[in-house]
Amino acid sequence: MKKSILFLIMAISVATLHAQGLVDGLRYSQENTTGTARFNALSGAFGALGGDLSAIAINPAGGAVFLRNEASISAGVMGKDNEALYFNTFTKSLDSDVSLNQVGGVFVFDNTNENSPWKKFTLGVNYNNTQNFDDELFIAGNGNTSIANFFLEQAQGTPLNLLQLQGTETIADLYTFLGETQGAAAQNAFLGYQGFIFDPLDPQNSNNTQYTSNVAPGTFNQDYVLVSEGYSGKYTLNLATQYTDAFYFGINLNSHIIDYRQSTFLFERNNNQGSTVNEIGFENNLSVLGSGFSAQIGAIAKATENLRLGLTYDTPTWFTISEETTQYLETQRTNNGQTNTVVVDPRVLNIYEDYNLKTPGKLAASAAYIFGKSGLISFDYSYKDFSEITFKPTSDPVFASENTNIDTVLKGASTYRFGGEYRFNDVSFRAGYRFEESPYNNKQIMDDLNGFSLGLGYNFGNYYMDLSYARTEQERQQQLYSTGLTDSALVNTIDDSFVFTFGLKL
Repeated sequence: MKKSILFLIMAISVATLHAQGLVDGLRYSQENTTGTARFNALSGAFGALGGDLSAIAINPAGGAVFLRNEASISAGVMGKDNEALYFNTFTKSLDSDVSLNQVGGVFVFDNTNENSPWKKFTLGVNYNNTQNFDDELFIAGNGNTSIANFFLEQAQGTPLNLLQLQGTETIADLYTFLGETQGAAAQNAFLGYQGFIFDPLDPQNSNNTQYTSNVAPGTFNQDYVLVSEGYSGKYTLNLATQYTDAFYFGINLNSHIIDYRQSTFLFERNNNQGSTVNEIGFENNLSVLGSGFSAQIGAIAKATENLRLGLTYDTPTWFTISEETTQYLETQRTNNGQTNTVVVDPRVLNIYEDYNLKTPGKLAASAAYIFGKSGLISFDYSYKDFSEITFKPTSDPVFASENTNIDTVLKGASTYRFGGEYRFNDVSFRAGYRFEESPYNNKQIMDDLNGFSLGLGYNFGNYYMDLSYARTEQERQQQLYSTGLTDSALVNTIDDSFVFTFGLKL
């Protein structure tokens, strides 16, 4: 007999199946080029340069390049343009917001012993916004696969008695019970059954495990909306030193945070002959909070008076992540000539067990040529193996399966960054280019990323102001659901950002 639990407002369930997957692991493993305006203007090609608070996040040795105490704060205006093609229907959606990109400072302690080869030590504290998750994606078109298939696939193999209300049992009671004992798939099956999307093949048999759809094959008009918001950020404690006039060394201790919220809604209509369900509205909401730790070591060497070389190793980042989900289903059903709207709203918050995620480490090499006080050119190369993304505990069969999938689908990817700066009196003109390889073995899933950047800066002596503009573009396949309705839209995303930095030299 099923256990019923009554909650006054909201029920809470701990699902035995997990909401996590490859897309989630990849989302938290990637970092965007954010930070100070100067950093953005050079497309992040700062590994061999240092002397910028966001550059510390690339190579911790850069902290020792500072000559004076310095503090800066950077804010950005971010814009995202999504163009989607779904079954020959083109849609476009825009999103923009303001964010805090960077804030921090560095303190320089010169060695008073003039005979020591250790010239100075620096202490830096900085925050960098590593990812802006604010996004809005709208997909529309006439497909040939129904969302009903999603619910039907989730239901097959589930005993009928688990999907039926018993006695005084409420929608919330049974939904909660299924989450606690059977997992997310059973909850989805329950929604579909209560919404009359499918019926059992043998309705008189409580142990029936096979079902048939009430949505007939044909054409389906579908509108899909994905809205996300939030960010990931990195707090850095930087320790760096200069050895002689030629070498700089540094270490970063990083604390990471994740705050991510996503809502998806699919509305489907059909006029197919034989369908008793002609409209389906399906909503899913996800909330994610995470914290993590990583470290970096780096070095910069003056090969010549003008040439600088840099090398950095980033450890993996170890996250602990918490997730919560809610769901809502609404259908329009025709029965005995009457059309009725059926609402299945459990008002239940699914709280998943915390899980651990290890994102891959990174190795980076860089070079910069300094033209005295007139300018510079810089190049950064980095490599990250995304197939090393790992969900833990690995003893969990769901996580083990997903880790195997990640190892098969994802690969190592290189990133190339170029930047240049020209100074005329107190004015600096900047530009950069960025190329990131796709982390997927199949580039049709996600293509390479290309971007460029421009910027201006003015030095007032004890303070400075910088402004930058950056633009990136990337194509990807956006799959609507992982099962049932697996059709994809071709999405081209253009990211634009304006960043302003105000800095003080103390």
